[in-house]
Amino acid sequence: MKRKIYTLVAVLAYCLTACTKLDIPPMNVIQDKDVFTSEGGIRIYMARAYSELPLEDFRYSQTRGLNFFWIISPPSANTGEALSRDLGSSTTETFNPAYWELGYRLIREMNYFMQTLPQYAKNFQDADVKHWLGEARFIRAVTYMALVKRYGGVPIVDKVLQYPDQKPEELKIPRASEEAVYDFIAADLDYAYNNMQATSVSGRANKYTAAAFKSRAMVYAGSIAKYNQVTLFDGSQQRLCGIPATKANTYFKAAYDAALLLEGKYSLYKKAWAAGDKQAQMQNYINMFFDAGSPENILIKGYHYPESVHGYDAYNVPRQLMGGNGYSAEVNPTLNFVEMFDGLPKNPDGTIQTLDASGKYIMYNNTMDLFANAEPRLRATVIVPGDEFKKEKIEIYRGIYTGDATNGISRLLPDGSTSNYPTANIVASPNGNQTPYKLPDGTLRNPAGKSGVFTADGTCAISGFTVRKYLVPDKPTAEVLENRADQTWIEMRYAEVLLNRAEAAYELYAAGQTGANYLQDAFNAVNQIRDRAGANLLATTADLNSINIVRNERRKELAFENKTWWDLKRWRIIDKEQNGTLYRVLMPFYVAQTGKYFFDARTDERNNRYTFDTRWYYQQIPADQISKSQNLVQNLGY
Repeated sequence: MKRKIYTLVAVLAYCLTACTKLDIPPMNVIQDKDVFTSEGGIRIYMARAYSELPLEDFRYSQTRGLNFFWIISPPSANTGEALSRDLGSSTTETFNPAYWELGYRLIREMNYFMQTLPQYAKNFQDADVKHWLGEARFIRAVTYMALVKRYGGVPIVDKVLQYPDQKPEELKIPRASEEAVYDFIAADLDYAYNNMQATSVSGRANKYTAAAFKSRAMVYAGSIAKYNQVTLFDGSQQRLCGIPATKANTYFKAAYDAALLLEGKYSLYKKAWAAGDKQAQMQNYINMFFDAGSPENILIKGYHYPESVHGYDAYNVPRQLMGGNGYSAEVNPTLNFVEMFDGLPKNPDGTIQTLDASGKYIMYNNTMDLFANAEPRLRATVIVPGDEFKKEKIEIYRGIYTGDATNGISRLLPDGSTSNYPTANIVASPNGNQTPYKLPDGTLRNPAGKSGVFTADGTCAISGFTVRKYLVPDKPTAEVLENRADQTWIEMRYAEVLLNRAEAAYELYAAGQTGANYLQDAFNAVNQIRDRAGANLLATTADLNSINIVRNERRKELAFENKTWWDLKRWRIIDKEQNGTLYRVLMPFYVAQTGKYFFDARTDERNNRYTFDTRWYYQQIPADQISKSQNLVQNLGY
């Protein structure tokens, strides 16, 4: 490639926030003609770009970064979806430089591609050139989306900047408005949709992928316009953070229209689904995440052992199935999350019912009895106490109750108590090395199940649940290692597009917009999701009487897919949900006298409190970038 490009890279590492060092072989190894004169060269260039795409997949951690191998603080432990032994309070992303530096490097690579390919266009079919240019616009748009959802307005760089041909002052590009960045993303995705082909190889985008991502980006922008309360202006009174409320419906309409483009092109996965068959519906939902031929997959990120791997299984299997690395149960769904699902016995306030009318614990012969009528999607997402996984019963209980149960058992602790359980009448275990307890019939039983809950060991089901979604159901224990997992990550699937459509439609309906029957459309989209999930269908549009119904459906459907964190932020509700919040857990107990079980619903026994700092709605721009250019304005509170 041209030598001035390498000079540009070296200089702008110090004077420009929008470009960083580019790791490309030297001039005597590869030049433009080596890349842009063959399809093979184009494939290699784009393959690298896709590998750098900022997707928050199995290897994403808010406290570590993208593509960090050892995930000790899963994103779901920051959203109320789950608890983790390694995260005991609210936090925010702490690796900002990675996104800024890597993002602008990738943007530069795409700008260079778009400027250079036309010079070699005669070597290819016109349709292929148009597709590749659209693909580059798609990658640039997704990269800007990663930036704008973190920082608000960022510098828009739409061409390769040249040094020394341009003055240093021209290279210090100021932040654009948040609105302008979303508009730039929309324009790139429109170009991609209009120029890309309808099909593509696995792991790469096509025109409908661009439309799907536009539906995501625009519903984000609409939410910021409608719900954001944090604003930041630069010296010229340009709004860097926040979007005028008057633009909300414009963005929601754009999201809705983009989602419509995928209708008939993709569909919800229902290969093993059968009406009225909860077991089939559960298995269908499980299979969806492992079927390479799923009609629901819009964009995936593939892994393949041994050259590209992650550690999802090793970190998240129930403790009794952990592999040789000794990790397990990093993600433990909260009771708050589980209570969102249909089919559980519930109190009038929507919380799970564990007490009878007299205030005594309800007794069960088996722990699974409580979940007998649970929505299939729940059990496909969460391993509940006593469930089967890898043909093994997953033992999850907190301890053995040894007191008298003749007249029932009253609450162990007052409602809302943050105290530890009393030691009288309860036998527990601090870890997996348990001393068996002799029951009245003379048999021996471990105080806690093989997967916990243990009182002093975090490698257990600390919430009473462990995650099932994405765990390979037949992976041998010998392969449950942090360097061995290679299941595919699904970054965009049709269910999300339907949910984008439902949310945008309901927002347009609530705003009194005309042009379509938006309420009916939102109703239909939500029911498509609920039908596949085995949930109770909404009977009429009157049942869809709040945006929260759409939002809760989204939280259930996309749980543990690293989407909820951004949803809670764009809706501007996470600070309210995490206002000194203690998340709830469900502790099963075995009753020695009766051989039955009861469940105690309570706050997290570790008493970890979550509080979200409102400045986290916008991340800190890396200090080293601010020091390079006085044209960059820092976000509030940093």
